[in-house]
Amino acid sequence: MQVNPISISEVAGIINARYVGYKDHLITGLNEIHRVKPGDIVFVDHPKYYDKALNSAASTIIINKEVECPLGKALLIHPEPFTAFNQLTLYFQPKNYSSTSISSTARIGKNTTIMPGCFIGNNVVIGDTCLIHPNVVIYDNCTVGNNVTIHPNTTIGSDAFYFKKRTTFFEALNTCGRVIIEDNVVIGANCTVDKGVTSVTRIGKGSILDNQVHIGHDVEIGEMCLFAAQVGIAGCCTIGNGVTMWGQVGVSSGITIEDGATILAQSGLGENIKRNTIYFGTPAAPARDKMRELFATKQLPKLIKKLYEK
Repeated sequence: MQVNPISISEVAGIINARYVGYKDHLITGLNEIHRVKPGDIVFVDHPKYYDKALNSAASTIIINKEVECPLGKALLIHPEPFTAFNQLTLYFQPKNYSSTSISSTARIGKNTTIMPGCFIGNNVVIGDTCLIHPNVVIYDNCTVGNNVTIHPNTTIGSDAFYFKKRTTFFEALNTCGRVIIEDNVVIGANCTVDKGVTSVTRIGKGSILDNQVHIGHDVEIGEMCLFAAQVGIAGCCTIGNGVTMWGQVGVSSGITIEDGATILAQSGLGENIKRNTIYFGTPAAPARDKMRELFATKQLPKLIKKLYEK
């Protein structure tokens, strides 16, 4: 999320934190760790991820421990960085809920059909010649390109599944990003596409999603991808162009799948995938290797029986 430049001393006052660095050090954005860039502020609250945050592209880090400040960066010391980050996102983007079916701030293109029962939120942009079927929900700030079809009961821009466990409750990370759907995309019925935590979830040109597909927060999907029913993609994955996923594929968070890869049905993917490869199984592996493994496993009862017969 981009913000008007603000000094670290001002930000420290907003969240009641102590800062380390020059008081005029500027912050120009807020982003979650996977999508940070120079000028951004990011939070970290677990020793396991201190180095990742401190060495990231972020210029400012909210942290819950006294550490050495990296050269050219600044720190905000706060006992609860997760909560402090929530305070900042709400400060820079206060909640403003629409109470009408189609917000007065939404922009709808020429020859676009919005069927009954839809909700179109604040600052939504929908391009030309789109077809939005009944009961589709498009949250605030999302963008839909030209010639896009979205089938019934699909939700675009729901909050990220991102929580911190407290003693008696789960604290949600405030989600203030958006979704961008590019031209010529088709999204099936009962799909869900979460908006970015602070950045963008993107579906590239010409991609097709079957029914009941879930796309997590901050996922980047390339052009001309094809996802069959019940595919589930966790947050912060990067998927190249021309990727195919067959039914009920599950993808772990932060995975990169390169151009032209194919994931066969009911596979569970937990590692990065190179271009033009075919993967299968849980955990997924190159399809030929996995098929050989399954064939060998089927032979085990016969081999064990022969051993006992001896």
